[in-house]
Amino acid sequence: MARLVLALAALILTLSPLEPASAGPALVDLAGRSITPPDKVERVILGEGRAVSVMAILDRQAPLSRVVGMMGDFPLLDAAGHAKWRQRFPALDHIAVLGKVAADSFSVEKAISLKPDLAIFSMAGHGPAPKDAEIIRQLEAAGVVVVFVDFFFDPLVNTPKSMELLGVLLDRRTQAAQFNDFYTTQLAKVSSRLEQAKTRPLVFIENRVGLQPDCCASIGDGILGKMVEAAGGRNLARDLIPGYAGQISLEYLLTHQPDIYLGTAVGNLETAVKAPERIVMGHDVPAGQAADSLGQTLKRPGISSLAAVRQGRAHALWHHFVHSPFNVVAVQAMAKWFHPALFADLDPQATLRDMTRLFQPMELAGTFWTDTP
Repeated sequence: MARLVLALAALILTLSPLEPASAGPALVDLAGRSITPPDKVERVILGEGRAVSVMAILDRQAPLSRVVGMMGDFPLLDAAGHAKWRQRFPALDHIAVLGKVAADSFSVEKAISLKPDLAIFSMAGHGPAPKDAEIIRQLEAAGVVVVFVDFFFDPLVNTPKSMELLGVLLDRRTQAAQFNDFYTTQLAKVSSRLEQAKTRPLVFIENRVGLQPDCCASIGDGILGKMVEAAGGRNLARDLIPGYAGQISLEYLLTHQPDIYLGTAVGNLETAVKAPERIVMGHDVPAGQAADSLGQTLKRPGISSLAAVRQGRAHALWHHFVHSPFNVVAVQAMAKWFHPALFADLDPQATLRDMTRLFQPMELAGTFWTDTP
């Protein structure tokens, strides 16, 4: 009899684990935080509105179906892209706006009132970050699982990790794996050849051209700097700027001439007239207008004196690549600029076209990188 009781007790323990059967194993997010996945994810809030493109990778037909709230950065920072999403998905207008373009505008109360299961935040950008401990504490106290992803600080390493993590949390493992396979294949088209490069050009990155009045905003060790190095260049400001972004003097730039000038574009069709000092690029921007706007910005005092500018080695990228899982396209474009002979057959335009066809709900039309006109 005693043996039977023991056997039944063992069977009960086997069938009834100490933790709920629906609870998934703990995961580690990109901030190094241990998180326990929700039993189910039906309601999501986004720390950046632009993250709808990430949601589309995992659910191309209905990327907004689970999104109940987001920050308000998307229409402010990429008005043309936001307009395309509104046209394709009118429900975008009915998603609650939780703040503007900074973490201190994020409304915890409004977020909690939406009863989300999951909050997807970025390591850096325009919403709550890991340093915003009180926001995280309040959300978690309300039962919201908070997860951090990264397409910014170390984009080429953390993009596949972020997609894999979201694939688990949103039960879209297959879609995440498909994207990661494509991504790593495209990145390997650059990395596999760079051993053949005899030299690596010195690249000056001018960050968000025209947004700041003083020259010269640049990038240190991270963000676009990591992408420049992956494309076979050397970032001029890597050891000059503590942290990720800062300023270098025009005098230094003129006495330490780069081989290549690279600007990031934060202008669009609406700002083309009002802010001619910005590089105009993005959705619906004609190629000629993008090139002309780069040419205008290169006429600034000091910048026009750079040998790279005078000799036609000046280029520009759409700034939003540094917040996007499509950053591998920018790496391919830069590889062609830095090593034109080595990557003569590489076609970043085809890569962008294939990525949007496979992983986005609409095709991209516009200009996302350009050269000296």
